Amino acid sequence: MPPQADDPAIVTAGCAQEKITPPIGVSLAGYFHERIAVRVRDDLFARAVVLRRGDQGIALVGCDLIAMDSHVAARAKERIAAQTGIPATHVLLSATHTHTGPELRPGHAVPQAAAWVEALPERIATAVARAASNPFPATLRAGQTEVTGYSFNRLFRMRDGSELFGRRPGETVGVAGPIDPQLQTLSLVDQEERLRALLVNFALHVDVIGGGKADFISADWPGEMARHIAAVYGPDVVTVFLQGAAGDINHNPHEPTRLPRSGPLKAGQLGRALAGAAMLATERAEPMAEVVLGAAFQELRIPYYTRDEAFMAELEALRAKPQRSPFEQYTLERGERWPYDGKVASVPVQILRLGDVGLAAFPAEIFTRIGLEVKQFSPARFTWVVELANGDASTYVPTTDQAARGAYGARPVLSRWLCADAGRQMADAAQVMLWRLWPV
Repeated sequence: MPPQADDPAIVTAGCAQEKITPPIGVSLAGYFHERIAVRVRDDLFARAVVLRRGDQGIALVGCDLIAMDSHVAARAKERIAAQTGIPATHVLLSATHTHTGPELRPGHAVPQAAAWVEALPERIATAVARAASNPFPATLRAGQTEVTGYSFNRLFRMRDGSELFGRRPGETVGVAGPIDPQLQTLSLVDQEERLRALLVNFALHVDVIGGGKADFISADWPGEMARHIAAVYGPDVVTVFLQGAAGDINHNPHEPTRLPRSGPLKAGQLGRALAGAAMLATERAEPMAEVVLGAAFQELRIPYYTRDEAFMAELEALRAKPQRSPFEQYTLERGERWPYDGKVASVPVQILRLGDVGLAAFPAEIFTRIGLEVKQFSPARFTWVVELANGDASTYVPTTDQAARGAYGARPVLSRWLCADAGRQMADAAQVMLWRLWPV
């Protein structure tokens, strides 16, 4: 007879989802030109999981949004604490990064949906409160698998040592960075062995279904993935997608293919494939025999990028152009009114312990090498890196060396707001806090 596993630990769990779809007519976020939503293809949700064990409580929320605005996060956390007793440092609020949702951040390329943004914190808090108010005993089960052929590093190295978004035949010499193929899951299974909620972590940009001509609202492939998981496990299963370190990762294969490359067909393909991978990981995940819940939170003080002579010369060259693309016009306007020279940003870094799983949550879009480093030096058996969490201190965070190589995601003011060394500082802080929650 095979050896019997230890009895599983029981936690008190809850899950819920709240629709956060905006009204028709909002500006869609994620591009440098206006795209107006004229229809809803599929609804947007705030999907929540609440876990309690002893005197510790933790809430995790995945929202179908372009990012998590700092003011929205702060107001939502205040309401969550008041309604559930879970402190703000124990609440993770994250965005999937859909590019077919409304703009909620002020000062970006398209107008903010102000009335919708005003109501958003209460909707997020409602999802958490509903999850907390319907508790059930559950086991936690961490799973993982490797997924390749669906995510690709979108940056390429040039002959002169610089880097470029996309390949330029004859000039690019190789892919500039890795992918993270690890797809990880955390299952909440009730005492009747029913899957009630599934958390999924994977690093892949969410800009597939609509592109620059989108005129509809959609959760993109994470919504498709959630739909397929519910089709197998039941319509009440809540799938919470927590975006991995995908700042330099997208869905476009490097080689020619007859398979779909973008649009609804590609979003559908990704939704099915990643739902299948999540189910594969889930079905072989063992219940945890011991569950410790914990949290650590730190507001780092990291300098913003300060404009230098080279950057000002770039702006001068743009001013001299008789015609400018929307991208160039936004770069010029953003560069001229850049308000952060010599200033310091407050950057939230959060670590959560969920039994064998450690979550390192950062604001902004994190380059994959940074996420892989956090995983490499983590003491947790399973380590998730979650980007676009708890605020929007910056847009992208590249590695220190890639910050000077010029690719989109590293370009100051336009796509990088912090100093070149911000990623190292964030990763180091995460490592210290992870070891604090996993003492030897």
